[in-house]
Amino acid sequence: MAASDLEVMKTGPRQADLDKCVHCGLCLNACPTYRELGLEMDSPRGRIYQMVQVAEGKMEIGPSYIEHIDLCLACRGCETACPSGVPYGRMVEAARAQIEAKIQRPLRTRLVRRFVFGHLLSSPAMLRLAGTFLYLYESTGLRKLVQSSGLLRLMGRLSEIESLAPAAEAPFFFRNIGKTFPAEGQRKYRVAFLAGCIANVSFARLNEATVRVLQKNFCEVDIPANQNCCGALHVHAGLRDEALKLARANIDAIDPSKYDAIITNTAGCGSTLKEYHELLEHDPAYAEKARCFSRKMKDVNEFLASIELNRQMGPVPVVATYQDSCHLAHGQRVRVQPRRLLESVPGLTLREMPLSDLCCGSAGIYNVVQNEMSMKILEKKMRYVNSTGAEVIVTANPGCMIQLAAGVRKQGRGQRVAHVVEILDEAYRNFGKE
Repeated sequence: MAASDLEVMKTGPRQADLDKCVHCGLCLNACPTYRELGLEMDSPRGRIYQMVQVAEGKMEIGPSYIEHIDLCLACRGCETACPSGVPYGRMVEAARAQIEAKIQRPLRTRLVRRFVFGHLLSSPAMLRLAGTFLYLYESTGLRKLVQSSGLLRLMGRLSEIESLAPAAEAPFFFRNIGKTFPAEGQRKYRVAFLAGCIANVSFARLNEATVRVLQKNFCEVDIPANQNCCGALHVHAGLRDEALKLARANIDAIDPSKYDAIITNTAGCGSTLKEYHELLEHDPAYAEKARCFSRKMKDVNEFLASIELNRQMGPVPVVATYQDSCHLAHGQRVRVQPRRLLESVPGLTLREMPLSDLCCGSAGIYNVVQNEMSMKILEKKMRYVNSTGAEVIVTANPGCMIQLAAGVRKQGRGQRVAHVVEILDEAYRNFGKE
């Protein structure tokens, strides 16, 4: 093996992590792609076997290996099922970083990835511009015209992919970055809110609702200037160098010692933000800073459930079901807290769906790059949703919200899709209206 190949091997999964898998197979039923395909190589156990073969130089990083690793949603459901504590999420991210170091993707793919990961997600100015174009695309009626024309259906799965594009919500949330919002009543907590990247454009109202709910719960909410994309999508895509730059920038922007907690309302981001200490463990200038940062990170559900919740809520008379966001349930082990918050809302009836913690098929940009598999997974998820008879599907991740909204359009029964925080915000706004 050439020296360069040896260097590539060093970027793969850690040997200690590979050795933890005892190949018992308890992960199989928790894996969406295995449940769909029934193929060992598209299960966590099968993918780990392939990682071992690559690590031992018995298998090349070729098309077959790349296909099986790329088809993984990295939902981490297997981590919950695993009795041996195999850190599969970390392993598949390392395998993808290894692939990126080893192979050269087609020119078109490289250009798209360079634009999305290298420029768009990390640039507030670019996001504002893209958001403005998206807003005009919708507000002028052009989007409806394009969708109704049938033109997209002539271009393969482009129609499916275009339908997943989130709406642009003007005014964008960027205008609030750098501001501080006072607590309502006596201040008990001071928190920093990470607004995300795309969420500033497509989930501006959710971000505003998050700030209001935190204010209602006696929090002074600081939205630090100079914050940026968390790097989660970069990590999932194997682009670790770019993710490291973004992690360092966010650590520089936020001093954890000034806050009781650093809050995110996005489960996928939260997993990566809580793992900054792993990303930067070999960086002597940032390792300790990253540990301090990660210790203060909280999902908004996790934080609200840990304090004495403001109970001054009005009724929200709906039947709701809760969809566990993978990176909240499996990545952060936050399951009970969102349900507890929903159960605190007057008038709301919570009905559990079967397999609520099985991935909906969103998985970052998976529903775009692996659209066919994503839609198959979503179809099954919607069967479980519909079986509850719920009027509202509640989740804790914007990516899941986009995916579930697509599911409602395709196989649903007119359900509304909402974030836990949006339900709480509605309850607080309804107080005194009975």
